[in-house]
Amino acid sequence: MNKNYIIAGLAIFAIAILSPFWFNMVTTIQAAPEPELLGKAKTEKKCVLDKYEMRANHMSLLDEWRDSVVRDADRIYTAANGHSFNMSLSTGENSCLGCHEDKAKFCDSCHDYASVDPYCWECHTNPKEIQ
Repeated sequence: MNKNYIIAGLAIFAIAILSPFWFNMVTTIQAAPEPELLGKAKTEKKCVLDKYEMRANHMSLLDEWRDSVVRDADRIYTAANGHSFNMSLSTGENSCLGCHEDKAKFCDSCHDYASVDPYCWECHTNPKEIQ
């Protein structure tokens, strides 16, 4: 008699434990959006790091840049490919938003997908807001 209760309990336990996996298999998983390159970013063939490294490590890079600019007053970054970049989020020659002009299409689409709210724009002004 206890054997039936044990088997039923194990079956319910297995269903409860495996249900999240089954749910994920039947629901559609939306792929991460591809950042839209516009203007200069589309025509330039150079960036600070390659595409995959930038996706994985851009926040670390921006943290390093912030520390370098604020603490050491060093504003120029020389990449491994030999190109120099201004360590700046704002628009300008060889800066982040100098190439990636549309923050909404480039930054915000991925950050919204990942449910990330970066604090960069608490201090930095989005160039579109200036106009």
